[in-house]
Amino acid sequence: MNTRHAVVSGASIAGLSTAFWLRRSGWEVTVLERATTFRDGGQNVDVRGVGREVLAKMGLTEAVRAQNTTETGTVFVDASGEVLVELPSDGPDGATAELEILRGDLARTILQHLPEGVEINYGDTVAAVQEEADRVTVTTNAGRVLRADLLVIAEGVRSTTRELLFEGQVDSRALGITMVFGTIPRTTDDDSRWRWYTTVGGRQVHLRPDQHGTTRAILACTEAEDPTRLDRTEALARIRDRFSGVGWEAPRILDGFDSSDDVYLDHLTQIRMPVWHRGRVCLAGDAAWCVTPMGGGGASLALVSGYVLAACLSGTGSLTTGLAAYEAWMRPLVDDVQQLPRWIKPFAFPRTRLGLALRRMADKVLMSPVLAPLTARFTRIAQTDRELPPLAATAR
Repeated sequence: MNTRHAVVSGASIAGLSTAFWLRRSGWEVTVLERATTFRDGGQNVDVRGVGREVLAKMGLTEAVRAQNTTETGTVFVDASGEVLVELPSDGPDGATAELEILRGDLARTILQHLPEGVEINYGDTVAAVQEEADRVTVTTNAGRVLRADLLVIAEGVRSTTRELLFEGQVDSRALGITMVFGTIPRTTDDDSRWRWYTTVGGRQVHLRPDQHGTTRAILACTEAEDPTRLDRTEALARIRDRFSGVGWEAPRILDGFDSSDDVYLDHLTQIRMPVWHRGRVCLAGDAAWCVTPMGGGGASLALVSGYVLAACLSGTGSLTTGLAAYEAWMRPLVDDVQQLPRWIKPFAFPRTRLGLALRRMADKVLMSPVLAPLTARFTRIAQTDRELPPLAATAR
């Protein structure tokens, strides 16, 4: 029997997890990545729920734990930095999870432990795809012609290959929220907690520790227009205007972003699709179901998707049956976090002083000893009572 060959487009968490598990189950794997080198950096992600099981199966739990961001808890603060309430962080899936790690550190850990034989091509992307009954042919922008049994699109929320192959089936839902992420110098006032400041005008300011001696900062606000379409200077100027007069650590963060080489702007967009596969092509991670930070659990879902895809394909000789089983197993996990209640945005981003006062009153009630155990359930993402499908592994 000929060894099956998969092309994976995208080398972040979903793509690397897919490459890991397909290779582990006997596939030949070629990875394409748009960036010219490995993309390091990024903000906090965490491994929750069934994602911890997948990480354990990879043998990477301790490697991830060793790169913990050092964050010990999550608190809401006021304009002077005084703590208003502390969020529940008990157990592995609290507001600050047991396995907190930076996105780049998690992706690099998987990369460094890929089974031998995974080929990664940086600085190259999918240019054209020709689908036939017995194979899919991928032509890249560098001129490679790759003939494969399967193409996995793991390019993220703004996937161009997904738009090319699934035209008319992609429901992109902008949430009207802009988030700016960046790394800034640590000061002696920074501590080991995720400090979260919410103020009027639909604005939030966040500071989080990392294990590299710097601080990860986030500015988030309601915003109808998408600033990611602007160049960096213009986009940051707009954000500076938007956060004028906010106070607390906002001026420091804005100044830090001006000189940081690790700034990323995102206009939060959910991706919803009726199907995640067609013929010999399937989607994984944010390219299929971006849940955004508002839903949470994106890294865990990306990690799990690679394992479930490989396991479902290893359990059958039929590609069609395997892809259908993959989608059936993953959908309940995705649906659980993708259905955002209508009240979540005005609650998270109050615009008026009255709205802010009501929000802070609600926070105190929800974090009270009586309701805190119930509130803690909102951070239990990627949970399932189902067993992971078994992987028919081939030693490599």
